[in-house]
Amino acid sequence: MKKVILGALLLTLTSAMWAQPPKSKPMKLKVGDMAPDFTLLSFDGKDIKAVSLHDYRGKKSVALAFYVFAFTGG
Repeated sequence: MKKVILGALLLTLTSAMWAQPPKSKPMKLKVGDMAPDFTLLSFDGKDIKAVSLHDYRGKKSVALAFYVFAFTGG
């Protein structure tokens, strides 16, 4: 039950952050530019963990894929 409440709270907080307008100009990246560091939440079905790009820098290749409305039924 605690995990469900925690998940709902995290979803609410991240939704509120996305709803705010950007405070500065968005970054413009070109092909070949190094990606800026960022941290995302990962859920593996059991635990929610913070995953940062700097954890993999120099160790592995990283590919990012974004699926709009994935797992939302919309």
